[in-house]
Amino acid sequence: MTALTMPARPEEDTTLRPVPWRRMAWVTWRQHRIALTGVAVFLAALAVWLWFAGLQLHSAYAAATVCHPARSFKCQSLVDDFNGMNRVLWFGYVLQAVPALIGAFAGAPVLARELETGTFRYAWTQGFGRWRWTLAKLVLLAVVVAAAAGALSVLFSWYYQPYFAAGNQALSLTEWSPLAGGLFDVRGITFAAWTLAALAIGALAGMLIRRVVPAMAATLVAYTGLALAAGTLLRQHYLTPLVARNLFNPPASAWLVGQWWTKGGKFTFAGDRDAGGMPHPNNRLLLQLCPPSAVGPGKPAPATLGQCLVRHGYTQWTNYQAASRFWPFQRIEGGWLLALSVLLIAVTVWLVRRRAT
Repeated sequence: MTALTMPARPEEDTTLRPVPWRRMAWVTWRQHRIALTGVAVFLAALAVWLWFAGLQLHSAYAAATVCHPARSFKCQSLVDDFNGMNRVLWFGYVLQAVPALIGAFAGAPVLARELETGTFRYAWTQGFGRWRWTLAKLVLLAVVVAAAAGALSVLFSWYYQPYFAAGNQALSLTEWSPLAGGLFDVRGITFAAWTLAALAIGALAGMLIRRVVPAMAATLVAYTGLALAAGTLLRQHYLTPLVARNLFNPPASAWLVGQWWTKGGKFTFAGDRDAGGMPHPNNRLLLQLCPPSAVGPGKPAPATLGQCLVRHGYTQWTNYQAASRFWPFQRIEGGWLLALSVLLIAVTVWLVRRRAT
C-alpha cells in the first residue's frame, strides 16, 4: 500500500470546518477598503466643513441675540447676516444626497462587482459559504456606514440648533420647523436609517442587475423615489394632525398640513385653490367683504383679513403637526426604514442562495 492509497487515520477529521465569522471581517475590509476609505474621507471632510460653518453660525446667533437695541441698524444687520448663513447648506437639501451617494458608491458594488467580473464563483466555493459570505459583507458594511451617519447627524443637529432656539421670532430671526422637509431626515436617528436603507437598496440592485454602473444608477433612482414618497406622502400621516380653529398666526415651528374655510358648516371658496390645492378666498370676495376701509390702511396682514372674514361668519380650519412630535416622527420613520433595510438584506441573501453558480 502506497502513501497515495493509504487511508486516513480514524482519529483524523477530514471534514472542512466553516471559516469563523471574524475572518470575514478582514476579508470584507480587504475587498472594500477603497470604498470604505472613500466614504470615511468624504464624511470626515463634510464634518470638518460643518464644524467650521457651525462655529460661524453659532457666533452670529450669539451676536444677534445680545445686540441692543434690537431694532437698531447694527442689530438688524447682524440678524440679516444670521438669517442668510444657512444658504451655504441650501436648507439641508444638499445633505440629503449623502445617503444616496453612499448607497450608490458603497452599496451597489458590493455584489455587482463580484457578479460582473465572475469572481463570485471562487468566493462562493470557499469554506465560508455563499449565504454567510453575503450576510457578513452586508451586515459589516451596514453597521459601519450607519454608525458613521449617526455620528454625523449629531453634528447636523448641533449646526441647526440656533434655527430652532426659542425666542427667535422676537428677534426676527429665521425659525424653522424641526419637521420641515430637508431638515427632518438629516437630524436624529432618521439620517442613519436612510443611509442604511440606501446601502440595502444598492446591494439588492447589484444582485438583480449584476453590473456595477447600472446598479449605481438604479440605486440613485430608487432612493430618490423612496425619499420623495416619504417626504410628500407618508410623513404627514405618521400621527393624526392637530386641528385648530381660526389659527391666523400659527407657530413658526409647526408644520402646516392644510387649511380650509367653512361657513354654516359647509366648505367655502371651493372655486379658488392655492398651489397646495387648499380652498382660499379670492381677491374679489376679499374686496367685497373686507375693503381697505374695514381692515385699515396699508397692505393688511393675513391675520387681519382672517379676523374680518370671521366677522362675516366664516371659519378657518388648520391642520398641522406640532414641533413636539419630532421624536415620535423620528422613531416611526427610523423604525420602518430599519424594517425595510432588514427585508432588503434578507431578500438579497435569499437571491444569493438560490442563484446557480
